[in-house]
Amino acid sequence: MAANMDRDQEHGHLKQADRHIAEVKKLIAKQQYAIKRLEAANHPTEMAESMLSALEGTLRAFERHRQLILNVLTPQAPR
Repeated sequence: MAANMDRDQEHGHLKQADRHIAEVKKLIAKQQYAIKRLEAANHPTEMAESMLSALEGTLRAFERHRQLILNVLTPQAPR
């Protein structure tokens, strides 16, 4: 019974991780668009590019976290 509750909880974590990943991907797309607009208007882009880099780092962290959850949900068979 406890194992089922743990699995249910991990499935909830997986859904939350998927939502976080989707949201960060939207923010990355918006930031990429903002950079293009800044470049087109000959404005500096350093701050916007720094923010994009931070968002991309966040995405990688969320993706690693998602993989950890998947590892818990689908343990590997012993070798």
